Amino acid sequence: MTFNQYEPYGPVVETTMRVVTWNVWGRYGRWRERQAGIEETLAAAAPDVVCLVESWSHADATQPDLVARRLGLAHNLFSGDWEQEDWISGIGLVSRWPVTSYERRPLRGADGSGVGAVLSAVVDGDRGPIQLFVVMLDYPLDASAVRQGQVRQLAGIIKESTRRRHPVVVCGDFNAGPDSDELRMLTGKSAPATPGLVFYDAWEIAGDGTPGYTWSNQNPLAAVALYPDRRFDYVLSAWPRRGGVGHPVRCERLGVLPADQPQLSDHYGVMADLRY
Repeated sequence: MTFNQYEPYGPVVETTMRVVTWNVWGRYGRWRERQAGIEETLAAAAPDVVCLVESWSHADATQPDLVARRLGLAHNLFSGDWEQEDWISGIGLVSRWPVTSYERRPLRGADGSGVGAVLSAVVDGDRGPIQLFVVMLDYPLDASAVRQGQVRQLAGIIKESTRRRHPVVVCGDFNAGPDSDELRMLTGKSAPATPGLVFYDAWEIAGDGTPGYTWSNQNPLAAVALYPDRRFDYVLSAWPRRGGVGHPVRCERLGVLPADQPQLSDHYGVMADLRY
């Protein structure tokens, strides 16, 4: 087969899937009101896959199940072990399509320190498998070295468990900006975390041209931390794929409200449409 410079990926796929990632801040604060607002926002977005970081499970319900019911999506799961007063914090997944397998693994720095996790799942989408990874990395501003170790561990997990013929989507709360060493090694701006593994950053390609902060001092729930404005939350998709699968064509923030209104979380969500 000869290379066609006008169609380097072959005919480009025009259909898309819609992925949302959102750190939803557990059951803190006025969580019932926040939950209702989160559900309404997600229903309006009409996603195919929803990835919930700092999601929750309680004896009476799980957040992914509540979201799935509101959105009319048939498949959901929760995985976590961080015990709170009467609930557990973890990672949630809601999907239009069946989840055929999943595993939650801890992510640590190179020296074994730090807090983080990745939920890896295979979603049996209607146009082929989607290899999905939902990530939570350590949070302190001075923890870049830890996060770099976590990203290298994540990259190794992805490399050993995925196939290049299918889309690979990595999303979640990285607690680091796009110019950080930990993100640069994933997005082709520095040596990759593992050879041959590079991702599109959906906001960089298909956002509105603004910084796209998901941790913003315009949000009173975030402002109390006295952190700088940062884009902490990402939808990343592996490059290259035949037909341009995974290429972002649209990306927006969710849950961005005026400061004088009740906030839905301390983070804003990210919605991305990816070729699929």
